[in-house]
Amino acid sequence: MLTTVLRGLAAASLAVLPLTLSTPAHAAETLPLSDAVSRLPVDTESRDGYDRDAFKHWNSGDDPADGCHTRNEVLIAEAVEPPTIGPRCRLSGGSWFSYYDQVEVTSASGLDIDHMVPLAEAWDSGASGWSAQQREAYANDQGQGAAASLVAVTARSNRSKADQDPAEWLPPAGEVHCRYVAEWVGTKLRWNLSADEVEVAALRETAAGCPDQSVSYEPAP
Repeated sequence: MLTTVLRGLAAASLAVLPLTLSTPAHAAETLPLSDAVSRLPVDTESRDGYDRDAFKHWNSGDDPADGCHTRNEVLIAEAVEPPTIGPRCRLSGGSWFSYYDQVEVTSASGLDIDHMVPLAEAWDSGASGWSAQQREAYANDQGQGAAASLVAVTARSNRSKADQDPAEWLPPAGEVHCRYVAEWVGTKLRWNLSADEVEVAALRETAAGCPDQSVSYEPAP
């Protein structure tokens, strides 16, 4: 009798074990650019109700204990030559390479942190339905698999881009178009953002000339 009871308890334990084991909820994925473009949900865009202030940034960053907000954390992470970090995360020295226009920058003040998919474009593409917390997470996204969500580039190139999508704007350096479009698509897939038909057509056209370009992304938590 005791043996039967013990066996029954063991079987019950095994039955519930799969429910209690944690499994990765957000698996990273890498696929060819053309395949990644085809995964984008296609929908019309609407800017109704957009307010840049709906996306809180910059916040205390990935490591609140370091005293640096998101902007400075990105600058530190992307520096070619690391800057000196002073009190209150004041940065001095260092150098960066703005890949949009292939320019070396030696002052942090000469750089903007570009949202790869601009905040207005994100709003148009689905973020209008997010919570305030989701929009803040997007605006400060440095999470795993999101190295390209925020990019340090020259203020001139960032302001030239503004809130335009790849149907309207691509980096002035033609040799980086494959990379740029891959990072755009990866960001949209990470955050499950849609693309309109004109945008998708432009992405497909660029992807056709980038047979060796891949897209890596991890769905946002």
